[in-house]
Amino acid sequence: MTVRALIIEDDDKIGAGILEKLGREGYDATLSRTGEDGYFRWTTQRYDVVVLDLCLPGRDGLEILEALRKINKECPVLILSSRDEVEDRVRGLSAGADDYLVKPFAMVELMARIQALLRRGRTDALLRMSVKDLHLDLVTRRVERAGKRIELTVREFDLLEYLMRHAHGTVSREMLARDIWRDVDRATPLDNVIDVHIARLRRKIDSTDAARLIHTVRGVGFCLSDQEPD
Repeated sequence: MTVRALIIEDDDKIGAGILEKLGREGYDATLSRTGEDGYFRWTTQRYDVVVLDLCLPGRDGLEILEALRKINKECPVLILSSRDEVEDRVRGLSAGADDYLVKPFAMVELMARIQALLRRGRTDALLRMSVKDLHLDLVTRRVERAGKRIELTVREFDLLEYLMRHAHGTVSREMLARDIWRDVDRATPLDNVIDVHIARLRRKIDSTDAARLIHTVRGVGFCLSDQEPD
């Protein structure tokens, strides 16, 4: 089941960045740039998580939150704000927010916060992914195959998660360089670095007594699947 996320953020750069990141991670995300539009969408549609800026044109974020908590107490809300005083945090949490993240923030931390909020009330396939007997839990960062735990480095875990999100489809080296290494300005390609990490991950995931799941698609990239790619 796809998670539906509403982003209420008037900063074009921040809003677009969150929207793009959530989209790449498999979320069905919507961006509202004003308080009024965000309030309308939240009251007329179903969302699984809301990312809410406090300083909004048209309607203040806290005002929106307080009004909506009277009719919807379940949907987790993550506040974004440049205000870092204790009083501001207390005010946001008291109004009904589930978490509070101060700008500027790292996108990886935003994703971790969102996943933690979702995990409190959800255990669907977005947070626990499986391909055949390979299982990955995003919140606990636990990986198992055939009931046996596999220890991965941070990079290996991120790489496996990406492959599993694109399971049965082909992932190019360019996609991995952009989304995992985030090094698009490098003078030379990251192909060799990526290949080394894939080889290490394959040795851990595809042991000698297990069917191969990580496949190389010659001239294109890689595929995680329980069947040989075409």
